[in-house]
Amino acid sequence: MNPLNVSFLQELMNNVADQGRALLPSALFGGDDTRSMQKLVNALVSGQGEASGVAIAQEILVQYGKLGKDERRDFFIYLAEALRPDPSKINAAAERYISDGDDAALIKLQSAVESPRQEFFRRLNLAPGATAQLVEMRRDLSRLLHDAPELRIVDRDIRHLFYSWFNRGFLILRRIDWQTPASILEKIMKYEAVHEIRDWNDLRRRLDPCDRRCFAFFHPALVDEPLIFVEVALMNETPAAIRPVLDEPAANEALREPTTAVFYSISNCQEGLKGISFGSFLIKQVVDELLKDMPTLKTFVTLSPVPRFARWLDRVMADDSIHHLTPDDRNAFAQLQDPGWPDDDISEDAIKSSLMALAAEYFLRAKTAEGKPIDPVARFHLGNGARLEQINWLGDPSEKGLREGHGLMVNYRYDPKDIETNHEAFVNDGAISASRAVRGLLRAQPKVKQTGETITNQTGTLLMLPGARTKRTSVDGEAD
Repeated sequence: MNPLNVSFLQELMNNVADQGRALLPSALFGGDDTRSMQKLVNALVSGQGEASGVAIAQEILVQYGKLGKDERRDFFIYLAEALRPDPSKINAAAERYISDGDDAALIKLQSAVESPRQEFFRRLNLAPGATAQLVEMRRDLSRLLHDAPELRIVDRDIRHLFYSWFNRGFLILRRIDWQTPASILEKIMKYEAVHEIRDWNDLRRRLDPCDRRCFAFFHPALVDEPLIFVEVALMNETPAAIRPVLDEPAANEALREPTTAVFYSISNCQEGLKGISFGSFLIKQVVDELLKDMPTLKTFVTLSPVPRFARWLDRVMADDSIHHLTPDDRNAFAQLQDPGWPDDDISEDAIKSSLMALAAEYFLRAKTAEGKPIDPVARFHLGNGARLEQINWLGDPSEKGLREGHGLMVNYRYDPKDIETNHEAFVNDGAISASRAVRGLLRAQPKVKQTGETITNQTGTLLMLPGARTKRTSVDGEAD
């Protein structure tokens, strides 16, 4: 949407809000405590006029911005407790539907069970610029959920609305290059969650060369605020390490007919949109855009980090009941703890053999309590129909890469002819598409006595130890 059009609409809504304010009691406005916020909430939910609704919604957002953390928690608790469906109406509508079973009864039942909080957030979204503020509001809410799980019902309601408001049909794909306005480039630097962009020169190396691309999704209601972006390198082979990808190629090495597109960083930008998936749409549309520009491209792969492998391995090594670990595994793990690794004169061969085998276990056998791969990046790409193509030894020897994944990186391959088949098999049966090279790293699965911590699946059994979850800040960077 043209920024001028957005500005005009916001000005129009501001005028509507000003006129609506004149129609309402002055006692509703100007308060800055919890009680005044509750009055505003009730007035917005019970009001009928659109002009007055815009004025009340605008005032709620203004007052919310003044609240501290504890006051915001109280605000959300009030929404959770006060805006509930009426049980008597639900029971009456349910009984009528069971009795009549017609469409009219179903409509009544659907209306009765819908949370009043959803209508509250819909009306709140009438205020000028409200969508962006609601995204920030959900960010605040998500940070409270750990200590206040009773607020999950509020989060569920607003997330339900976001699924519709941020539907793929509303998203706009834009290429980000060195001519993109600086205000957006600054946000790309800020939101990069996989491979830190150190400065403007570093950013230029990722955007300016002819064999680099960057694309982002935008939403008309969040002007110049990227939702998610992907960085791409155009090459003639599948890379096994990140450093050659991040380094700027010499001018005489520019590829005229690249064959491989490498998605090496995918970052979500809005914490308040956590759980609203854009990545699969982004990758598929970027593939189409790249093919229009570069018809020589035949291979589409990622170069992805392994953000939970080190923590998983710590837990596995700490449990003496895991019988498939060998003395070589434990010796390799001990050497990984050497502060000088991998720069000291430590033999890599034994470490590599054990670590690559354990990595294959991690990707192909270790599962969450829901039976899904424990690696968040794997869940994303496998769920989108990719194939686990290659595990790369010391693909990322940076401090972060060693800390999170002992330097390992992974290639996931998107083969257009197999994407739908892989996606269906993963979603319906939990089947993981992996290359012969990756499966060849697996050891024969020994028979072990199952315990309460053991998870069984179609590929074998592996002791799955409980692990802490971290908030998601990127698709290829951290967990969701």
